[in-house]
Amino acid sequence: MKVIFMGTPDFSVGALEALVAAGHEVVLAVTQPDKAKGRSGQMQYPPVKECALKHGIPVFQPVKVKTPESVEELRKYEADIFVVAAFGQILSKEILTMPRFGCVNIHASLLPKYRGASPINWCIINGEQETGVTIMQMDEGVDTGDILTAVTVPVAEDETAESLFEKLSEAGAKLIVDTLPKLERGEITPVRQNDAESSHTKMMGKSLGRIDWNKSAVEIERLVRGLNSWPSAYTYINGKSVKLWRCAVADNDFDGRKQAGEIVNVTKETIEVACGKGILSICELQLEGKKRMDAKTFLLGNPWKAGMCFDAK
Repeated sequence: MKVIFMGTPDFSVGALEALVAAGHEVVLAVTQPDKAKGRSGQMQYPPVKECALKHGIPVFQPVKVKTPESVEELRKYEADIFVVAAFGQILSKEILTMPRFGCVNIHASLLPKYRGASPINWCIINGEQETGVTIMQMDEGVDTGDILTAVTVPVAEDETAESLFEKLSEAGAKLIVDTLPKLERGEITPVRQNDAESSHTKMMGKSLGRIDWNKSAVEIERLVRGLNSWPSAYTYINGKSVKLWRCAVADNDFDGRKQAGEIVNVTKETIEVACGKGILSICELQLEGKKRMDAKTFLLGNPWKAGMCFDAK
């Protein structure tokens, strides 16, 4: 098929690579504008742009894809279908109805659950045991269009947002390649979403990562995994921020008289902290201004002791 691909982050790259490898004619890659990175302010290409240029695919980077000028640019390519994967902009009705087969979206959840921008993070934070990828026929709503195909992906007990991101990117790439020929042949019957079963994910932001030690150890451990590697879970001790990268629930039933956030035990390998319910064992962390390291290495230079306390929210 003649495809215009719309996407921006690493998650989208696998699908673009798969479409090219499958022999589809990707006539244009549409992605977000380049952004300045770090203190140097050096402009950085979005991952999809890097991939497209590698394959000799023209790149279009509109600040707003819904402007008349942008719409006319898309129209020039006379694509059969637009494939969208984490593009980052809302498409107008004029764009949605432009190609012969409309626009389809690769969404990283089993719709109608986890609509919105952060489904991967929230399924881990909420303790889901499985998720998946849905190929959806796009409409004017946010992830409300008819379901074309879907695949289920299990969520491991130690799954992080980063590892699940990679799994779902691979699953989405395979699924879109399997779906397009069936769609072209008219072999897919779209299924309407049940709005009564829907849920919507909130945007990720740094404030979400602030640990509330009054919550249970189970909830905090899931938060740490769900925000790894961005925006990360963090807390404070002695006026300095501490990022937590890997934790474990040491005692889910502990409900003693310790203050939430108090360090109750320090071993050679871990730092154990009382929570609103249970004890959380910190296995990997990063003190403000320092490198990320495992607890054993960290404790060699930071002799933390029982009785110290992280700031309770």
